[in-house]
Amino acid sequence: MKRRPLLLGHRGCRTAALTENSLPAFEYALSQGCDGFEFDVRHTRDGRNVLWHDPEWHSKKIASTAYTELVDGQGNRLACFDEVLQQFGEHAFLDTELKFAGNEESIVAALQASPPQCGFIVSSFLPQVLLRLHELDGKLPLGFICDRREAISVYPDLPIRFLLPHHGLVRSRLVDEAHQRGLQIMAWTLNDKRRMLELAEWGIDGLISDDPQLLYQTFHPA
Repeated sequence: MKRRPLLLGHRGCRTAALTENSLPAFEYALSQGCDGFEFDVRHTRDGRNVLWHDPEWHSKKIASTAYTELVDGQGNRLACFDEVLQQFGEHAFLDTELKFAGNEESIVAALQASPPQCGFIVSSFLPQVLLRLHELDGKLPLGFICDRREAISVYPDLPIRFLLPHHGLVRSRLVDEAHQRGLQIMAWTLNDKRRMLELAEWGIDGLISDDPQLLYQTFHPA
């Protein structure tokens, strides 16, 4: 293994009895030894950046619902991007995935007001989102996410510093190619110890896993 990769919990974690993309899930990932976590951001009808993977939450379409109306039967609300920056910005690496176009200005403004201190990227499957973010702030560290082999061909033309392919697409030559282009490469979603170690041997820069405990213990055996 060339060096230990950055270890990130996927949506915080998806293995413990915690809601993914929540502040407790992020706390859990860090408590298990991860360097940080990945999380998903969508925007509400009134422009709030909330944390959730799917387009709907409790049968409400997030993009067409005001933030004050996004409440479940127990009075719970979705966490917001600003809360992540405030609570974790000083001691965790943050991988912010934007799921939808249209609210890039507020993401950039939030990051400029409270820049994370332990490293961060803003990532997306959507090239148009990355191009808009770069237009707003050319210094932002951006990452292109892909889960199809044909999509990988797009990345050399994007203003990115990170390539984030699904681990099934990763081969040693892709790691080498990304490094030759001056990029870091981070793979998702790794839930198998053998595969984690294989990618680490190839020089992968970061691993994203549903299981923060397994991820940490793979590289820090007792």
